[in-house]
Amino acid sequence: MFKHHTALSVASTLRPSQPVTLVRPHAARRAARFFLEKFPGTAMYAVKANPAPDLIRTLWDAGLTHYDVASIAEVRLVREVAPNATLGFMHPIKAPEAIAEAYHRHGVRVFSLDSIDELDKIVAATATNGVAATDLTLCVRLRVSSSHSKLSLASKFGVHADEAAPVLMAARQVADALGICFHVGSQAMSPQAYGDAIAQVRAAIVAAGVTVDIVDVGGGFPSIYPGMAPAPLEAYFEVIHRGFESLPISYSAELWCEPGRALCAEYSSVLVRVEARKEDVLYINDGAYGALFDAAHVDWRFPVQLVRETASRARDMEFSFWGPTCDDMDYMRGPFVLPADIKAGDYIEVGMLGAYGQAMRTGFNGFTAGETVLMSDEPMDTLYAVTPESSDKVIQLRKK
Repeated sequence: MFKHHTALSVASTLRPSQPVTLVRPHAARRAARFFLEKFPGTAMYAVKANPAPDLIRTLWDAGLTHYDVASIAEVRLVREVAPNATLGFMHPIKAPEAIAEAYHRHGVRVFSLDSIDELDKIVAATATNGVAATDLTLCVRLRVSSSHSKLSLASKFGVHADEAAPVLMAARQVADALGICFHVGSQAMSPQAYGDAIAQVRAAIVAAGVTVDIVDVGGGFPSIYPGMAPAPLEAYFEVIHRGFESLPISYSAELWCEPGRALCAEYSSVLVRVEARKEDVLYINDGAYGALFDAAHVDWRFPVQLVRETASRARDMEFSFWGPTCDDMDYMRGPFVLPADIKAGDYIEVGMLGAYGQAMRTGFNGFTAGETVLMSDEPMDTLYAVTPESSDKVIQLRKK
């Protein structure tokens, strides 16, 4: 894979007619190092955020040994790319066949659940010749608030803290290690989200009267986007550590987390071409059925920059985008701020698409991604202040 130094060099050299994914492994390595050095426990990469094999390999090589998988396909993927990784099957409702394959064929021992029915399913699927497994790590998922987060994960999974005692007690009877897990929602904008959730963990432990070996605070760790400037991640880690230390758990209990976005958002961006302009609307060659799913369906504002050999002197104005398909849902209202003289044939780099951009891409209407290009520059370096001296702060870049 040829390495380019800037998005402009990609545009100038390739003149691509399809979207080009620009990958920056050094950004993912720094993000992994940040969690490994700063988080007061074990970090498991949430594979759903970006299942690219090259990214998984990059994170493994950076020292990340634990991976949160949500399907048997993700189990197979990580086991193939990183054979020695520790996998946590953290989807609370799984097919019996998936549980059995994960346990018996791929060595998965960590499973999440939120009901007695799921517990019974795990016990049955992991048994050998009718003998129950004795090496299971079972994490009971609590339902907690997503009020501090941009995207809610509070409706589908989890048992309420005041109803969790029977599940926790039953899981304790068959688990080698018992955990409690939760997810505060994606892009949590305040550390208080974790403090509130850990209070629910405390209530559940006290009500059940069980010994808990693991507390998994899930994902939700934020990145910076236009209009979203969360506190530094160290502030989140401090709240989590303080809450964990106050819990009525054994001295040897472990603290886990499941970052996705915070590890991979800056791993890739997408270079798109403007195919047409109609006043303040740009028709581009990627969209809702490609890497810009979130921009269309949850009004996510990604950072953008014009990629042109001669810098524009025009004033900035707000644009919305139409994607390339024939579907009216292929619309991204933004606003995306770009120079007012942008025109058909210009290229735009859309940043922070390492999280969920690649994972959500489809081939609808025949529109697919073009090449993937390895980059050596910093993510969106014209938008964010990055210097060699501050590059270790990749997670917390501040806009100029």
